[in-house]
Amino acid sequence: MKIAAFNVENLFDRPKVFNEGDAALTQATIKAVAELNSIFQEDEYGDAQKVRILELVEQLELDEREEGPLAFIRRIRGTLLRRPRDGDPEVVAGGKADWVGWAELKTAPVDAIAVLNTGRVIRDVDAHILAVIEAEDRVSLKTFDQFVLDRVNDELPEGERKAPYTGAMFIDGNDGRGIDVGLMTKEGCDIGDMRSHVNDVDGTGQVIYSRDCPEYAVTTPTGERVWVLPNHFKSKFGGNDPTSVAKREAQATRTAEIYQHLRECGQDNVVVLGDFNDTPESSALQPLLGGTDLRDVSAHPKFEVGEFNVPQGNNNRGIRTFGLGNDNQKIDYILLSPALFERVTSAGLWRKGAWPGSRPQRWEVYEQLTEEVHAASDHHAIWTNLD
Repeated sequence: MKIAAFNVENLFDRPKVFNEGDAALTQATIKAVAELNSIFQEDEYGDAQKVRILELVEQLELDEREEGPLAFIRRIRGTLLRRPRDGDPEVVAGGKADWVGWAELKTAPVDAIAVLNTGRVIRDVDAHILAVIEAEDRVSLKTFDQFVLDRVNDELPEGERKAPYTGAMFIDGNDGRGIDVGLMTKEGCDIGDMRSHVNDVDGTGQVIYSRDCPEYAVTTPTGERVWVLPNHFKSKFGGNDPTSVAKREAQATRTAEIYQHLRECGQDNVVVLGDFNDTPESSALQPLLGGTDLRDVSAHPKFEVGEFNVPQGNNNRGIRTFGLGNDNQKIDYILLSPALFERVTSAGLWRKGAWPGSRPQRWEVYEQLTEEVHAASDHHAIWTNLD
């Protein structure tokens, strides 16, 4: 049985700002939308709040329809802004009771070739249980299987076509952009019990997970159960400040507690996997990597890195899972309980959908991947076969 994890970075649509290729603009836009929504939730808008609303509206270039190139305000009832013919715009709502609405990031379709390359990666990895990171929703997972995977399957000879995914489960998490973690399973791998931790909070009352840490009990064709915990920890995007580190550490700590509870309840087959957004030596991940008996599959002697042309000065042995595979780019994981680690028969990375660079080209890619925009993802799929 093969288990895999892949950060697809949206299957069909993603925030338009991510297509701009400007990290500073992306971070500023996301922060501006988040700050607007925080202000909108206040009972009263004083002078300071109204000034800040107008500053953010100008930053986001929201026109008289409250729509800009990268964001917009969805207004359901009431009026937030008035724009006199002569003079500057002004905030007329006195607080959240005067209107109903919120700010949103605009979305745009993912490049069509990139969508098909995502399909090729998932087709070729051919996992029985696939953790999908940064997908939009369950409908997207089902649609992706029915249309994209079916189309790329047609590229294969009749006898080599892959079996479709018959199961898909997705629990909406805490990410305001609608990118969460889901699970796809093939026939014979049935998703049974499910638990969400979307509302777990820390000692200060703050929500722990940026998305969620769902627990899925999957019954395999042999009748055994495997508990699968997909994860997507807090990103370093926009900087790795102490708040970001603390958030990831809290997520790792809580995930370790969930794992330990499963083990204490007699569950020996547990896998924690996904995009942890930090490296193995980071302090933030130590509650999970060092504080439990979970084993990283990339440390298994049967882990295959595949083709990887290591540039001069790069010291890793090809196990890095993100971008160009540099020394600081191992951020995707499959962690196995001891009982599962002992049953690993093979494991590795699948990179053919990731941009390989050019000096040198670090790995073979699909013939359709001729420009960086055509990449399936910045992440490399990670997989393992279990006996």
